[in-house]
Amino acid sequence: MTNLRVITLGTRGSPLAVVQARSVAAALEAAHGWAPETVVIRTIRTSGDRIQDRPLAEVGGKALWTKELDLALLSGESDLSVHSMKDVESERPAALVIAAMMERADVRDRLIGARSIEALPHGGLVGTSSPRRAAQLRHWRPDLRIEPIRGNVQTRLDKIARGEADATMLAAAGLDRLGIEAGSPVPTEAMLPAPGQAAIGIECRADDREVRALLLAIDHQPTHRAVAIERAFTRALGGTCHSPVAALAELTPAGVRFRAEILSGDGAERISEERLIEEEAEAEALAREMLGRASAATRALFDK
Repeated sequence: MTNLRVITLGTRGSPLAVVQARSVAAALEAAHGWAPETVVIRTIRTSGDRIQDRPLAEVGGKALWTKELDLALLSGESDLSVHSMKDVESERPAALVIAAMMERADVRDRLIGARSIEALPHGGLVGTSSPRRAAQLRHWRPDLRIEPIRGNVQTRLDKIARGEADATMLAAAGLDRLGIEAGSPVPTEAMLPAPGQAAIGIECRADDREVRALLLAIDHQPTHRAVAIERAFTRALGGTCHSPVAALAELTPAGVRFRAEILSGDGAERISEERLIEEEAEAEALAREMLGRASAATRALFDK
């Protein structure tokens, strides 16, 4: 494309976010035959990066990872934002659009500090600020103690190395992207991932036709379709960052294999379902059906 304007990519400044941003920039440059560093990366410090002493659910939820990026995008300070899709609210501003997603990586969680959930010591302390992971762990191991843990990947690994907790859980995709070999993968049959886990999304202004057209060249459509179904399920639940919810859509020759679960905070109640579906509307209907089967206390976790 001739007379290409400078493309500015907004990202969080954590090591993982920067690695993901560079992968998107490199993919765009390769797809369009641009020279290296044609895409300018601008790091933006988000509220989620600044607030490290409390769980996100207590201080504003997933929007803490996105609002500063959104403001930069809407003001024209950046042309696109790169997100870990599991950290993006299911309701987004109408002026923005997730225009592309990179091919999804390993969707599993990794357990750091023990070979398996079964191998954790009785009454062991697990550090996690994820309501999903906490509820899933409590479902399988009610004896475990769960306490919040925040910080970037290396910070969390260092806390386990110092013995501040017996174990923690991290996304396998993030560890792989950072080149860190640590932990034991947990099968999705035991711990279904967060909706959007392991997918990198690229967002731009909805009315920016030039950038939307450029992003089409790097959009991995199977990933985009799968994550859209997972996000439709979450949106229909009305869930927030307080809500223990997991979902995974996998494209197969027979259709989209969709697995989902909602849990009570203590993990005692777990409602899970597996269906072959084709459309986002079917995921939305399943969300309503599962909520209808839940207790009043669990349903309350999904009230906005």
